[in-house]
Amino acid sequence: MSRKWLEKEAPQWVERGIVTQEQAGRILDLYKDRSQPSRLLPILGSILVGLGILSFIAANWQELPELLRLLMMMVFTGGFYAAAEVLRRRGQEKFATAFAGLGVMTFGAGIILIGQMFHLIAYSAGSFILWAAAGAAAAYLYRSRYLALLALLLFDIAQWYSVSEFNGFSYTAFLVMAAVMYVPVMRWKSALLTWCGALSWTVHSLMWAVSEDLSFLWMFVPAMALYAAGDWLREREGGYALQTAPLAAAYGFAVFMVLFPSEWDSGMLSELRAEPLYYVPALLLVFAVSLAGKFRQGRASSAFEWILLAPYVYLPSGYEVLYLLALFFFSFYVLWRGYAEEFRFKINFGTVLFICSTLVAYGKLTWAFMDKSLFFILGGVLLLVLSWFLNRRKNRFLSEVKEDDGHGK
Repeated sequence: MSRKWLEKEAPQWVERGIVTQEQAGRILDLYKDRSQPSRLLPILGSILVGLGILSFIAANWQELPELLRLLMMMVFTGGFYAAAEVLRRRGQEKFATAFAGLGVMTFGAGIILIGQMFHLIAYSAGSFILWAAAGAAAAYLYRSRYLALLALLLFDIAQWYSVSEFNGFSYTAFLVMAAVMYVPVMRWKSALLTWCGALSWTVHSLMWAVSEDLSFLWMFVPAMALYAAGDWLREREGGYALQTAPLAAAYGFAVFMVLFPSEWDSGMLSELRAEPLYYVPALLLVFAVSLAGKFRQGRASSAFEWILLAPYVYLPSGYEVLYLLALFFFSFYVLWRGYAEEFRFKINFGTVLFICSTLVAYGKLTWAFMDKSLFFILGGVLLLVLSWFLNRRKNRFLSEVKEDDGHGK
């Protein structure tokens, strides 16, 4: 809940007699204003300083004696961490986080530059994993979302480095990321961190399928396993954050299959399809775990979201039509749940999904034969009309809900 939203709604509560002016003020006092740009300045400044130091050292690295190089790395890294600890004890949390971030950056730079200095040969992404783990440790110590996001980025870089340079998926990077990010993602109740953690998990799932020479569909098994974990969470906000990235990947795959089915017509479809004897049971197992969680938390109707994961691609023909129908049904479902729950975010999200699905269908049906100028003009008109209609429906529904609440009071 944001202070800005409370400042907008509180006068209406006072006017309707729900709370007094004094009570409204006390509620607002519980929520500090976190929208001040000045709060981000230390972190932004630390990023710029870190980049400047790294670029300066890299430009002059070869001209410095080896002993001086080691001393510089030790002094910079130790100095930044020491400054962060001093500032933390003085209550300067933002500045402490900024200096801790500088410490994480210089620590990683030291690993890379010292490796180059002594011509060390890497046989794995261990140095990057160590760097990411140091970032995660700093995030624990300072309870910082910025440092946790930095650690997630470093784990992603470590995995990419392992896949691109060594042609192998680093299970160590994946498991360590999942383990060390459990506390900041799940215990701190940060929707942003949970969403970013789920995005990293989904990206790692894709890299796993690619690096292990598996069929593309296999990426959805670990991705939807994370989705299933979200079904077991009592806090719905955390569940949504965990499930958004896997569902977005499934939605994007469905869009691709609708718009570009010819890309797989030349014998490449076998590279996309996983062996059904193993893939389908694995996906059904994840679905069963997900369904059990939904029933346990009283959200059985949300099982409809799995319509995007149905393996239409195994059909001999017509799978692009089924994927298109799945896009529309999924969009309608999100809109329906948004109206049923009176949840503004879901209504807005469902509106966007429905518009996207409509544009996908429009492009699929008209791109091949329609004049391109007319294609864009009619597409723009269709988009504007849909946007106007759905926004009007949303505003009318929300205003009726407010009126009913007022009469009920």
